[in-house]
Amino acid sequence: MTHIAVLGSMNMDLVAYAEKAPQLGETVTGRAFRTIPGGKGANQAIAAARAGATVSMIGAVGHDVYGARMRETLEHSGVDTDSLRTIEGPSGTAHIVVDDEGGNAIVVVPGANGTVDHLAPGDEGVIASADTLLLQLEIPLAAVVAGAQAARRHGVRTILTPSPAHPLPFELLHNIDLLVPNEREAATLTDRGDPRDAAAALLDRVPQVVVTLGAAGSLYLTRDAVPLVIPAPRVTAVDSTGAGDTFVGALAVALAEEKPIREALSWAAAAAAISVQREGATESMPYRPEIEAQYTA
Repeated sequence: MTHIAVLGSMNMDLVAYAEKAPQLGETVTGRAFRTIPGGKGANQAIAAARAGATVSMIGAVGHDVYGARMRETLEHSGVDTDSLRTIEGPSGTAHIVVDDEGGNAIVVVPGANGTVDHLAPGDEGVIASADTLLLQLEIPLAAVVAGAQAARRHGVRTILTPSPAHPLPFELLHNIDLLVPNEREAATLTDRGDPRDAAAALLDRVPQVVVTLGAAGSLYLTRDAVPLVIPAPRVTAVDSTGAGDTFVGALAVALAEEKPIREALSWAAAAAAISVQREGATESMPYRPEIEAQYTA
């Protein structure tokens, strides 16, 4: 079984469902509220575990009820939490509004995630033992860079989701094998609105790029092959929260299992398509038999 390490964030998602998200200064009435364990790191860890990998989570939660619940949720999905530390103070939270079209707006409060600014003793060993390291940008950049450098030292594939998007230093990008932004993140990183142009520009910095395009699928570019556009299954979206992380977690598993890139992208798209038909982030993520059924449908 493939082993994936995840260095990233743990947030409790505080999710309000409403017909539409409020504009600045506006109040709207919601129809439901839920607390759902999430955070991009935890999301990708759970997605990869449910897709069939052995997964280790590196990060931090607070000494509070949210932290205890998030640890329990990871362990219930089969994620190893030996490298997930508990610190004094609050856990990270994400405040999310989901509209009736399945779209979302999110405010993240880092909490314990803000303390993950370096690799703790033992973290590099966990990374070295993995086939793939998944990274995002909801923890301090210093730790993300350190994780990528450790992975490179040990020949471990690195996949970075550049969210929230902001300028990335050479010492990080130099150690990334695959960059997976969505359309908006790709545009922010390159100042190019067209996804194909943005992906081409990103190839000056990393060897492979996948731009996720929502319902339109994904775009794959590498320096030595023609671009691929992989369509997404047609489904009715209920909640897109966590869909991108589901895609990345499943893609990491497929690549570690040495699936051809077209097959890997289609398999990941099948996982994401299942997730958007359910409410929540981690709660919506499919298990491997569901992905296989959707992929072959």
